[in-house]
Amino acid sequence: MIRRYFRFLARRAPALVALLTLFSFLSISIVPAWAMNSVRGGSLPQPLPLFPADNWWNLDISSWPVDGNSSSYVAFINNGGTRRLHPDFGGNAGSGFSIYGMPYAVVTGVTNADLKAVQFQYSSESDGIDHPTNTSFPFYPIPPEAISQPYWVEGGDPGNVDLRSSQDRHLLIVDRDRNYLYELYNVFYNTTQGKWFAGSGAFFDMNTNNRRPDTWTSADAAGLAILPGLVRYDEVNDPTVSEIRHAFRVTVRSTNGYVYPASHRAGSTSGALPMGARLRLKASVDVTQRTSDPNMQKIFRAMQKYGVIVADNGSDMYITGTYDTRWNNDILNPAFSNLTASDFEIIQLGYNPPPAGPAVLNSLSVTPSSVTGGQSATGTVSLTGPAPANGAVVTLSSANPAATVPSSVTVQANATSANFTVSTTAVGSTAVGNITAVYSGVTKSATLTVNPAAPAALSALTLSPTTVVGGSNSVGTVTLTKAAPTGGLVVTLASNKPTKAIVPASVTVPAGASSTTFNVATTTVNKRISASISASYNGVTKSATLTVLRR
Repeated sequence: MIRRYFRFLARRAPALVALLTLFSFLSISIVPAWAMNSVRGGSLPQPLPLFPADNWWNLDISSWPVDGNSSSYVAFINNGGTRRLHPDFGGNAGSGFSIYGMPYAVVTGVTNADLKAVQFQYSSESDGIDHPTNTSFPFYPIPPEAISQPYWVEGGDPGNVDLRSSQDRHLLIVDRDRNYLYELYNVFYNTTQGKWFAGSGAFFDMNTNNRRPDTWTSADAAGLAILPGLVRYDEVNDPTVSEIRHAFRVTVRSTNGYVYPASHRAGSTSGALPMGARLRLKASVDVTQRTSDPNMQKIFRAMQKYGVIVADNGSDMYITGTYDTRWNNDILNPAFSNLTASDFEIIQLGYNPPPAGPAVLNSLSVTPSSVTGGQSATGTVSLTGPAPANGAVVTLSSANPAATVPSSVTVQANATSANFTVSTTAVGSTAVGNITAVYSGVTKSATLTVNPAAPAALSALTLSPTTVVGGSNSVGTVTLTKAAPTGGLVVTLASNKPTKAIVPASVTVPAGASSTTFNVATTTVNKRISASISASYNGVTKSATLTVLRR
């Protein structure tokens, strides 16, 4: 995997604007005194995706307008050739501590004692600074492991190795208890001074959509959070996650200003995209034709629905993901290289539609819409948008006397649909009725038909043995498709050689049984004969051949 070239040179604009301090944040509640727990790549706060459902990272942009200069911007990226996508993530690079991708830490049990001050190069746009005095204060819950252990900081080397002049060295930290995100750029821990240093640092309350003010950076050049835009192994390869519900972070070689949702510029190259620009994989791209791997298809579908957001200068069309040794670059690289910049279109720059109103019930479906009594069907309720943080409880009812549904079904937070089971009972005649769902004042219905079970039918006729000497008997067996009803079931029998192979006129399959036997008597013959024995019931006839030999 090709390492991205150093982006730090083009990251920062020379003019920096003062950032108001976040002293009020320091009122972190006191928790029991045991040590803060730190897990590299740990479990993220639930529910996912990160940030509220209407955050810019989590918006469905599949119907957003295309920018009038989309083709020109794509041509700039292609740079006279064909620019293919590249996964800027993976596992270990194979030399020293070098890694591919962005590591992140998850901390729990944070107390004030766990917060560390960081000395910033760009302090006027960083959090954790008393701006009037330009003094750092304890603010960042940096895992102590990041000082001397590898793989906590981007690039792989421990924090006490100074690589600021050649690497970006991001450090991402999630406080899972509070749903807070801390991101640092260009970090180094000076062992002699016992201090952390960084280029810049930013705090994000992931319970809100708070955006950094215009002209302010973050740990990323665009002023955006990094973690919510990463391709993560857990969501890509988890079979219970059917779809990824957020945009991805992408870099391009040059940028020109910034547009919403970005807040910071890091370049002014004419013809280049601005920071914050959104690219969307065209709906006409059949992802199944670009890769046969279902997990890669999941990534590409997210690019069609949520797109990618330009967040930094770097290599063109490099998609950022997490560091995880479980990634298989023999799958990632070929799949991504099957997509090019020309497969994308640029969303209207800075497009920011007004927020949608609260989600309401959009549809109710029942599949299949016709079942045999005793079988079940699956109901699906869909909303017009993501469910709120506490989920959407949809009330259910059934007007079909043979069908029952739960009293309600919950669409989980940020999800747009949920399934429920429709149970049915056996019926003597067809029962038709509506299944109804109600949420937020909107009612939707779907019709379910419950049919009586098909009656037992004749399934087979067999003889044993199939060859006898004249004067011997064979045993016939009639078999039904299901148990005979109350009173039994009469099957008519016949032989095309009634004087040589003799069968009773009929045989009764007892109630509750699915088969019964009868005797086939034969008489002596002076030559070999074949007799066709048949059984008939309700328009269905089954036959078997009996061979009778001379003595």
